[in-house]
Amino acid sequence: MGTDYVHGYTPAETRRLTDQAGTLADLLHGGTTYRPGSRVLEAGCGVGAQTVQLVTRSPGIELTSIDISEESLGQAKARVAEQAPHATVDWRHADLRELGDEKFDHVFVCFVLEHLADPGDALVRLRNLLKPGGTITVIEGDHGSAFFHPRSTRAQAVIDCLVDLQAAAGGDALIGRRLQPLLEQAGYDDVQVGPRTVYADQNLPHLVDGFTRKTFIAMVESVRDRAIAAGLRTEAEWAAGTRDLDQAAEPGGTFHYTFFKGVGRT
Repeated sequence: MGTDYVHGYTPAETRRLTDQAGTLADLLHGGTTYRPGSRVLEAGCGVGAQTVQLVTRSPGIELTSIDISEESLGQAKARVAEQAPHATVDWRHADLRELGDEKFDHVFVCFVLEHLADPGDALVRLRNLLKPGGTITVIEGDHGSAFFHPRSTRAQAVIDCLVDLQAAAGGDALIGRRLQPLLEQAGYDDVQVGPRTVYADQNLPHLVDGFTRKTFIAMVESVRDRAIAAGLRTEAEWAAGTRDLDQAAEPGGTFHYTFFKGVGRT
């Protein structure tokens, strides 16, 4: 169940994930709370940016958070200890196949399926970990939903590099649009999927800074060296593309992106 995390395990990526979680907390977590005492599995906790949201919005849950990166898991532990010191989390360096016959009331998966070669298999494995009547909540983005002003083919080309590199690594940066069929095919009942849209312009400076600059543009920049090494763009072409993309975060620029949130039941 391993993955080549295309954005890399760097301090810059940790900052990006933190900025993203804080900026989009209400958008992504709105409507998701669990009763005290519920056993909840967070599959792929990364650096703990979403873990903080889970334990603060649903106090009293019995949360198990797993990740395949031991380094990220260490950062997650430190983050939760600092930001939610009263929360109790069962941290595990593991992948989905190592959870055996454990059963949970709920599973939460955020920005994980996009990096997996077989997300359908992962969803089936997670369904087998749920108690009867349990739920899964899945949140994913879709880079094909990014559109912006001023329009630029050079900027679009660097975004396409991210999509292509993620595909080469076995993932799918366009997976948001596939959530409904993936959940249905994995055997979940009562599947409901809906868009969670971000729109930013100069009248929404917190989103321009927190999302356009520090989340999306930073995500594209994280694959610069890979894209150039793979021959997808030259250094000059990359610089021109990101320079154009930066204009979406300047006065007069606009940016739009859609996340998809799906819920299924056993």
